[in-house]
Amino acid sequence: MRTRVLFFLCVISVALSDLSPRYLESIERRSAASKQSRPDVPLWTKCAIWYQIFPERFCNGDSSNDPKKEDLRGAWPHEVADGWQVSRWSGDWYELQPWEKDGKGFYFHAQQRRYGGDLQGVISKLDYLQELGINAIYFNPLFESPSLHKYDATFYHHIDNNFGPDPEGDRQIWSEENHADPQAWKWTAADRLFLQLIAEAHRRNIKIVIDGVFNHVGLTFWAFEDVKRDQEKSHYKDWFIIKRWDNPTTVENEFDYDGWYGVKELPELREDDDGIVRAPRAHIHAVIKRWMDPNGDGNPDDGVDGWRLDVADMVSLNFWREFRLWVRSINPEAYLVGEVWWEDWQDGRMFNAAPWLQGDAFDAVMNYRWAQEAVRFFAGKRTKIPVSEFVLRLASLRNDYPDENNYVLMNLYDSHDTDRLGSRIVNADLPYDRNVGVNDNRSYNVRKPLADGLKTQKLMALFQMTYVGAPMIYYGTEAGMWGADDPDCRKPMLWRDVSYENERSHPFGLRRPDDRNIFNEDLFGWYAKLIRIRKTHVELQAGTFAPLVTDDAQDIFGFERRMQGNRVVVLLNNCDEPKMIRIPILSAERNMLVRDLLTGQRFSARQEALEVKVGGKSGVILPFEKE
Repeated sequence: MRTRVLFFLCVISVALSDLSPRYLESIERRSAASKQSRPDVPLWTKCAIWYQIFPERFCNGDSSNDPKKEDLRGAWPHEVADGWQVSRWSGDWYELQPWEKDGKGFYFHAQQRRYGGDLQGVISKLDYLQELGINAIYFNPLFESPSLHKYDATFYHHIDNNFGPDPEGDRQIWSEENHADPQAWKWTAADRLFLQLIAEAHRRNIKIVIDGVFNHVGLTFWAFEDVKRDQEKSHYKDWFIIKRWDNPTTVENEFDYDGWYGVKELPELREDDDGIVRAPRAHIHAVIKRWMDPNGDGNPDDGVDGWRLDVADMVSLNFWREFRLWVRSINPEAYLVGEVWWEDWQDGRMFNAAPWLQGDAFDAVMNYRWAQEAVRFFAGKRTKIPVSEFVLRLASLRNDYPDENNYVLMNLYDSHDTDRLGSRIVNADLPYDRNVGVNDNRSYNVRKPLADGLKTQKLMALFQMTYVGAPMIYYGTEAGMWGADDPDCRKPMLWRDVSYENERSHPFGLRRPDDRNIFNEDLFGWYAKLIRIRKTHVELQAGTFAPLVTDDAQDIFGFERRMQGNRVVVLLNNCDEPKMIRIPILSAERNMLVRDLLTGQRFSARQEALEVKVGGKSGVILPFEKE
């Protein structure tokens, strides 16, 4: 028990000398209760504050490894324009570069763009992330792949060579390696740099979770290349769902197979009743061991701290049950979070992920259902829901899952698969993740958020950092980035020390504002403050939740997070005008001094109720402390 507690305390980056006895006691009690009757979620994840990094677009720390034309072979759209080169990090996003002016348009060429983000860039920005205050990173796929997104793996057992310091040396290692034999796997320069990144992050008490894409691979996946070449004679023919073999006596290539959602660039791995079939299953098992305990000494401290599992609902639950056993046998504190999202995208119906959250598969899912409701409440205009309805929907979501899982759900507003939060606020009445790309909806407003939109974003961040669950920030949201759905949500990161061109172009030549593209220091400071508050108040991490104020007419919402007789009260004013909010005071709280953690304003709780003036589109955080 004490080992788990100290592990937890280390992760939240609070100095041991600053921890109160009640903090230690409360965590131990909740952990004991969890062990006795609840799903066994990793304790550290209750205090996790996640930051999602899309590697190709985060930071170019080493231009010597930038991709070349040949590195795009196997990635859609399967042609590279003459004159192609790595794109300028600071350019106007929609402006066509010289080699893109061939009449095929922005959205064709956006998939060919590469900006050179790499692991050295991430290492160079770990201090920035520490300044922000996050303590856990979720990486989009890092494994070798020809695409910008890396969801079409060439290898699971090697990091992309353009993310490391020696792309050509890595290629040489691949060419000499038996990919089917884990005992023969080597460590490339990119692999070793990733292990260095893990060590540097762990030294800063930052956890690392990586994307596992085990439903499908890429056209250049080593085993699929063998199948394409040797057809029925391939040793790996049973790894995939082959519909038709090529007839060598004809000019036509009849070879056909199943791809994820029919996408031929993403060949699906074969499944039986237990999930992915035996041979690729064993390969994946070896991959898990490689990245979770790289030196194989039985101590997982040098490996990744968990996995985010892509399109998890499209792989048998039986497979994930076994997957959990593999992972937990290596690291009992490893975190598993599934992408269990759209049950019916056309109808706008998301999965209730309860079957995956029963203690035998995942610890959490990416909490898009929560995001959808929060966007409607805080940002909606015509689609806005009243406070009372919002509270009911939140309760319904919490009731769907065991309590312990609710505390570690990834509470996100945006990701690599949605429009960015800033743009979602500008286009708030559009359905969540539907019709939110400019290529599909030319009326989508591409401008940056204005002052009122930023106030809404700040209020939403306040709610995110004080509600039940583990908040996740998509890279650049804290810096003021905006953008429509993929690919526009995957722009190069905004950095303080880079001078960016204004965004004035439109992909279809429509009129738009001339928007200044600059790192938003005020917004960054707001996120950093909220993170500090969450990390230093255990009630916000692991306390119970109860609504206190639900006033539809005034559009105000208040709730408390309680632990061991102490509570933090959060009051949110969702309308534009200041409001006076009245909350009841418990008898044990009489004569306590209450200080708003955001402004420092102090209130004396001497009556039966406390009245607090809250500005428009703003909030307060009130911990009750003795005078």
